[in-house]
Amino acid sequence: MRRKTILYVLVPVIVIAGAATYHRRQRNAELNHQAEVKAESLVPVTLVPVQERTFRPAVAFTGNLLAVNRATLKAEITGRVTRVVVQEGDSIAAGALLGAIDEDDYVLGVQAAEAQLAQARTQALQTRRDYDRAQMLLEKRSITRQSEQQAETAFNAAQATVAAAESNLGLARLRLKKARLTAPFSGQVARRLVQPGEMLAPGQPAFEVVDNRKLEIQADLPAEVMSQVKVGQKVSFHSVGVDHLVEGRVTQVSPSLSQDGRTLRVRMEVPNTDGLLKGGLFVEGVILADGEQKQAALPATLLKAQDRDAELYISEGGVARRHKVVLGPEQDGFRPVDGLAPGALVVDDGKDLVGDGTKLRVVSTAPVSGGK
Repeated sequence: MRRKTILYVLVPVIVIAGAATYHRRQRNAELNHQAEVKAESLVPVTLVPVQERTFRPAVAFTGNLLAVNRATLKAEITGRVTRVVVQEGDSIAAGALLGAIDEDDYVLGVQAAEAQLAQARTQALQTRRDYDRAQMLLEKRSITRQSEQQAETAFNAAQATVAAAESNLGLARLRLKKARLTAPFSGQVARRLVQPGEMLAPGQPAFEVVDNRKLEIQADLPAEVMSQVKVGQKVSFHSVGVDHLVEGRVTQVSPSLSQDGRTLRVRMEVPNTDGLLKGGLFVEGVILADGEQKQAALPATLLKAQDRDAELYISEGGVARRHKVVLGPEQDGFRPVDGLAPGALVVDDGKDLVGDGTKLRVVSTAPVSGGK
């Protein structure tokens, strides 16, 4: 019985150990194969030549995307929320009702003010008729001047009553308007901060509304670049979730530096008619300043990383050599490369199997495209 128990324990352990040993051997065999491929010059690669292209000076920036039109709707009166008619993410038109605060009393107030105004206008109409009649009778000497003046006074008093009633109606309508939370512009509900039945106090946030069709970036740049940045300059940047460069324009440059004199506030607008970008996204990009300069460059598709520092392999006499380079921001599908001269051949396809000193078998070399 004891031997059977030992066997039941040992057999799984042996199986697991054997499987682990097998996988380890497979992994080592694969690594050895890759090393042999490199050592035996069996690495087929394609090469891309470094080109000389024209770039504009670029001022780097970071920031967050924000909707140009954005608003937090706050309660203006105290009351209980009786209606909430939107959800987060809903599209809304300008003036659309989002929610209401206990508006029944205010509706009754408007109705009462309308009735008072109607009564005052009726009274004013009657006093006007009496005044006109008094004037006619005075001309015929049928009444005294005093009676005509009394009719005029009654008419003026009625006109004042109409004005007061109109003012009261305006106030009643204003109170009703404050009880209704409406969209100040077309867009979307970004946040809903209230529920039906909640009590709101003046100044308490209820909804956040944004219009993402036009976004902006506010960036603080070093004071040293203030002479390079101007309104109207092109902006390009990368953002999370977007696989291509996004473009915009500088729309405002602060007329003065920050209080410490170190930074300059710049505002950039970005059209977003397709709604692909969202407010709050962090972005990194450049402002393309005036002027041009020629630099060594490589296609941006070959340089996957957006970091400034990178390592590339170039072909020197059919052997791979590692080079550290500094990359500039992308412009028109290319990135400047500091550390390589135009004409150098950079390994593209096959670079994952290449190490420093690997002998190369060149499958193809990309032609040099027309640089600008």
